[in-house]
Amino acid sequence: MEEVDVNPTVTNIPAIRHGKHMGFAWGPEDILVYETQFKASGPSLSGPGGSFIHKVRKDEDIHSPILRKLFNESHHIFVGLQTIKEDVPSKSKKPQFVSISRNYRSVIRACMEELQQVAVSTKDTEMATQYGNQVSILLAIELIWNLCEVLFIDAAPAGSLLLHLLDWVRLHNADADEKAKDVLQSDSPAEHHHYWDVVVSYVLQGRLEEARQMLAKQATRQPASRNMYKLMDGLLSKMPFYNPGGTQTLTEFDVKWRNWHEEVDRYLKDNSFSSNYHLELICKILVGDEDALLEQKELLSTWYHFLITRLLYCHPTVKPIELHYYAQSCLTMFLDSRSVQEPLDSILLAAFEFDIYLVIKDCSIVLNNWWFVAHLTDLLDHCKLLHSHNLNFGSNMREFLLIEYASGLFTHHSLWQCAVDYFDHCPELGRACLELQIERVPLDTERKALKVLRICEDRQMSEQVRSICKIMAMRALRNNRLGSALSWSIRAKDAAFATLISERFLQDYCTKGTFSDLDLIDNLGPAMLLSDRLTFLGKYREFHKLYGEKRFKEAAKLLLSLMTAKIAPRSFWMTLLTDALPLLEQKEVIFSADQTYELMYCLEELTSSLDTAAPGADSPMQEQDVEQTKVELLRLSLARNLAMAIVKEGTVDT
Repeated sequence: MEEVDVNPTVTNIPAIRHGKHMGFAWGPEDILVYETQFKASGPSLSGPGGSFIHKVRKDEDIHSPILRKLFNESHHIFVGLQTIKEDVPSKSKKPQFVSISRNYRSVIRACMEELQQVAVSTKDTEMATQYGNQVSILLAIELIWNLCEVLFIDAAPAGSLLLHLLDWVRLHNADADEKAKDVLQSDSPAEHHHYWDVVVSYVLQGRLEEARQMLAKQATRQPASRNMYKLMDGLLSKMPFYNPGGTQTLTEFDVKWRNWHEEVDRYLKDNSFSSNYHLELICKILVGDEDALLEQKELLSTWYHFLITRLLYCHPTVKPIELHYYAQSCLTMFLDSRSVQEPLDSILLAAFEFDIYLVIKDCSIVLNNWWFVAHLTDLLDHCKLLHSHNLNFGSNMREFLLIEYASGLFTHHSLWQCAVDYFDHCPELGRACLELQIERVPLDTERKALKVLRICEDRQMSEQVRSICKIMAMRALRNNRLGSALSWSIRAKDAAFATLISERFLQDYCTKGTFSDLDLIDNLGPAMLLSDRLTFLGKYREFHKLYGEKRFKEAAKLLLSLMTAKIAPRSFWMTLLTDALPLLEQKEVIFSADQTYELMYCLEELTSSLDTAAPGADSPMQEQDVEQTKVELLRLSLARNLAMAIVKEGTVDT
């Protein structure tokens, strides 16, 4: 058996007593756990077992109303990504992929902001903690995604790379802006206790123009040091930044930057700022002094901020392939020997090493759901960065993660509809998984059943269509909703069940004398050919319509054909013959002599079968008398009609 990468987390089940055995039942995303009466050998606890069933849920986020927006919005982005044509070269599609990546990040940020607002406004301490934890997870997700966008999707070359990494650090370090807001809103910004923290933070993030504006406020307060501030302002203003869209080559930029760096170093060695601690500190940062940078751990806050600042002032033309050397050394320098490397640190380090698979693997282990790894892997796969990585059990990494994520969505009462599209875009195993999952969707209402049915019909999933229709037909039949039951059975093309429901319709007619759900029966159309009994039901209803419209001859012909063609069940012949009585008693001859002979033959066949059958002990004498009276009336009417028909036909012939 393959060893796991990390030890599984222990989940404590409340109310399960120590020493008791537990039983469990697996679900798609949940486990039901309960205390059993099983006793192992040795001492065991006495008393009855627990009366509770505990539901252990792996992914709680899927049931969060706010995070549900993340799942819904990202679903639309995912579907849009699948429409990008495969035959277009990846380089031509790069702007589209970057745009889609930013769309994903904007959805993460929107959910994060909403969670922060709810966490602040809620009075429930436990809920506030839960929302705070979700915000922390989303912050980490957005941080990782943004770095992957810079390194893998945008794949910026040397020069441009550092500019993107600076934007990445600035976006995820908002402390400087919050402090700057407090400083600028004060009566005397230059005297504020956070003033120098803001200036140094701006320099650490490469925001030199904003640092110059803040320093100008201090220069006006200290006329004696004005020349020193002017000198620093000149150094900050002259620092070159690479312009990817300009005419300057990377080599020319590097020469220009080295000249500037030497100038700053010369002023530092000349002790030009020795009389002002803060300006000297800024000068040391500008030359990339490691000791000076490490003294600012509190303002840098993270090793990757330290990394980007160090690259900015020491290696501004760093190449992507060199990043992992600097990342590893900065991590080692920034974390002291007592600090433990967090999972986030490992993931970011793997990204700087351009190990995509390790990033995805570690995120799969650390995060509590598959949303992030599924969508990031799908995007990277479209960028042709994962196409060669197949798993041992027949599916590639993209498809495996998408199926895992979609399977989780299927446990939610509304998000299951989004999951269908994820399965649709998994060509190898998607359909098979969808067929298994769609059968587990609870058909709570007819409206939901119709949604599921439409999904199955659109994908020619005939087995699932039949299963859904049978379930709904049986449910309708149990509730005595015959029309709905018949409609579902027709949709399922289930001849046996349609026959059963048709029998119920006929039984109801015999009991009540009228049909229910006339609209359905009147509009059966070709569906009535599904079974003989359904055909009879439709044709018998057609007879009643013809009779109601006083089209007696057509009604008589149809009635007779139902009996002679053996479409009508034998048990219903007496009802049909009884229906013929009003037609036989008409002043005008409706049935011809031949038709009357046919009716007589049917009556005699019916009565002979009744005579030979064993007398029913359960049927009362009164019912037998009624049946006998019907037979006598029918014989009399048939004899009278035969005489009239013979006379009429003989008169016509002569």
